[in-house]
Amino acid sequence: MNFSEKLIRLRKREGISQEELASYLEVSRQAVSRWEQGVSHS
Repeated sequence: MNFSEKLIRLRKREGISQEELASYLEVSRQAVSRWEQGVSHS
């Protein structure tokens, strides 16, 4: 399981949206989306 798959699994298990996760991490929702797509890890 790679980072993208782990992130999606953990986020869904906690029942939070990409927007909520982005807010918690103080990043954009687009950054979370890119991480989940495996486009960028930074």
